[in-house]
Amino acid sequence: MAYSAHWIDPLSDPRWDEFLSRCPDASLFHTRAWLEAVCRSYGYQVSAYTRSGPGEELQNALPLCQVKSWLTGNRMVSVSFADHCEPLLDCRTDLQSFMIEMEQELRQKKMQYVELRPLHPIPISTPLSVSTKDYCFHQLDLTPSLELIFGRFHKDSTQRKIRRAQKEGLIYQEGQSEFLLEHFYRLFVLTRRRHGIPPQPPKWFKNLVESFGKSLKIRVAFQGSRSVASILTVQFKNTLTYKYGGSDTQYNNLGGMQLLFWRSIREAKEQGLHTFDLGRSDANDTGLITFKDRWGATRSTLTYSRYFAPGHSDISYGRANSGWKFEAARRVFMHLPNVVLSAAGRILYKHIG
Repeated sequence: MAYSAHWIDPLSDPRWDEFLSRCPDASLFHTRAWLEAVCRSYGYQVSAYTRSGPGEELQNALPLCQVKSWLTGNRMVSVSFADHCEPLLDCRTDLQSFMIEMEQELRQKKMQYVELRPLHPIPISTPLSVSTKDYCFHQLDLTPSLELIFGRFHKDSTQRKIRRAQKEGLIYQEGQSEFLLEHFYRLFVLTRRRHGIPPQPPKWFKNLVESFGKSLKIRVAFQGSRSVASILTVQFKNTLTYKYGGSDTQYNNLGGMQLLFWRSIREAKEQGLHTFDLGRSDANDTGLITFKDRWGATRSTLTYSRYFAPGHSDISYGRANSGWKFEAARRVFMHLPNVVLSAAGRILYKHIG
């Protein structure tokens, strides 16, 4: 098959933003802002594959982060820390061309695999070994009336909690200030500790705020001067995306998290947005999945695929996080002091990608 492959830098190519504006499947994870934050936070090299030549209008592209790690191996990911990143390619021919190019890249750069995180299934015929992993994904349709959207919420766990938050007089604040970021991060660390997972470093969130500007909002619910829940959302095109959140379980009965989601939905409706992206959930995280189900969101499956270079494979990819090693690590993280837990996040996340 004859084809012409080109590699561009989406951070400096002047065509990138205009190209994304034309692509219906482009998300915040394709944007220059997301890729800049990834590069500044973790030092990954970013490039994009395209069949559009230099000087031509971009018609297709797939951004990739190159992760080099002595701990987890060298690979390419589309893209790092994204919930999903749909290949913005014209047709199946482009995907086949991409896989031919990827096989050469994996060999030349001595990479283990390339990982794709598409929003929709992408059947590709390839001689490379493939492993997959599924996640649960939720989206809320914002096109019905606000009354109809509210009526679809779970009456006890969601509607009642929203009313409880209003009755308790919780204070809502939003913005990008250092003050709100500090409160968000405190709650984020608390939540990660409960789950036995290190938090991303503060630098990651600071870089997200700087890169996205007013498109990103930190939303915090206070009881008096005490922050009880917080979420981070980003708007791109007609979609508002919930990306991170945290809460203090001592105050969960006040409905702080429900208040934040409801304010986000109302604001998105006022701005004429079409979709509230609630993000991915691990397939075995039944608590988070149930929480998102109760907002009347549509549940679907995200399937990540790893295409391995010859001589490489990973039969464990796609298995649920289980076993004594994972459980032992989780319990250790749950009992580390905050300073040590955050330090672990700073060390580990650059190897995760």
